[in-house]
Amino acid sequence: MQHYTSLPLRYNGVVRGDVAASIWQQLKARHLAPLEHHVYARLPLPTEQLDCNLAVEPTALIKGYLRLGAKVLGAPAWDPDFNTADLPMMMHISDLPARYRKHFLGL
Repeated sequence: MQHYTSLPLRYNGVVRGDVAASIWQQLKARHLAPLEHHVYARLPLPTEQLDCNLAVEPTALIKGYLRLGAKVLGAPAWDPDFNTADLPMMMHISDLPARYRKHFLGL
């Protein structure tokens, strides 16, 4: 299952991608999918031009996906229509931890 998780780029009334870039920096170190699953954005968020060292927590949704075994497929894309950074994520049902497999799938 592939999914894009959106991160807002507006923070305290200012449009910035630093938070999204910092979350990407954290996640790519520990939760990046194998190379054969990587995807590349048509319109990438320019993370190399942003402050990637903010001490920020991923959103609750991202944390939940990671607990379920999801992996990040690549750097965030910029969605100018919604002013978000979209982070591609994927979860193989076979990687779902046993307790969640039983809860969600009855297996």
